[in-house]
Amino acid sequence: MGDELSPSAYVVLGLIARHGPMTPYELKARVDESVGYYWPIPHAQLYRDPPRLAEQGLLEERAEEHGRRRRVFHVTEAGREVLARWLADPTTPPPETRNPSLLKLAFVDLGPAGQARALARTQADQHRGWLETYRKLRAEISPDAPDAMARGRVLDLGIRHEQGYVEFWETLANEPTT
Repeated sequence: MGDELSPSAYVVLGLIARHGPMTPYELKARVDESVGYYWPIPHAQLYRDPPRLAEQGLLEERAEEHGRRRRVFHVTEAGREVLARWLADPTTPPPETRNPSLLKLAFVDLGPAGQARALARTQADQHRGWLETYRKLRAEISPDAPDAMARGRVLDLGIRHEQGYVEFWETLANEPTT
């Protein structure tokens, strides 16, 4: 078994290692409130990854003893070791950027006059919204949460990122030649 797992598999291992045993449905909720803001994962993937990781010995699947007998996944020692090796490697692949607004901006000169300004105003509004969301999420982090420091760092970066986008789009929206 190689250590090359998909990013979503590392998310599953990390969330279960941090928060304890979970069902795929609970994983979906954890992704939606954490990494889903910058690393969206299709819900179906969160139902496929845990059984695959269990087949590899990285998670253990147990059915609930009472109630609906849902499938609950627990991280194994092998899963913790794979996660630790992945985290110990400081290298990452290059970031993936697929930003539709940047694609439009690349060709905006081919459209009607004023399109750059209209695009810029719309994008500035959208990024201001994300900026406020990240600021709100940052303010709501409980210092007692097991992931408080990690979430705070990621949200701090997200805030700076969105501030840069807002500044760029607002500047473009105010240019007289757009």
